[in-house]
Amino acid sequence: HPLVVPYTILTQEVYTMKNLKSLRESKGLSQQRLASYFNLSQQSIYKYENGLAEPDIATLEAMADFFDTSVDYLVGHSDIPYKLEERNDCALSQEEQSHMEAYRKLSPSLRSLLNTLMGEYLKK
Repeated sequence: HPLVVPYTILTQEVYTMKNLKSLRESKGLSQQRLASYFNLSQQSIYKYENGLAEPDIATLEAMADFFDTSVDYLVGHSDIPYKLEERNDCALSQEEQSHMEAYRKLSPSLRSLLNTLMGEYLKK
């Protein structure tokens, strides 16, 4: 019996930077303008957005920093559009750790709202 190998194993897949276009558009930037920030061509940005080419890791990291997000979010491996903070879970109960994990998943604006709400509640 011949060995059957799935086609996807035989081909090298190029990943799409799934969120690059929406991040770029949210800042009101054209492909050309974004390209100029990274000393790239407009065609490179087009290719990244459409899965026709991949940037190197240094470019990925620079773009993540530029958009204040993670490389994982840029390439679609995360639904969290902002950077997660480093954590130090020492001396927290399981319930406190659970609350902290949930808090860290909130957007900055929701964190601010929650902080205001807690501050008002604790004044009473």
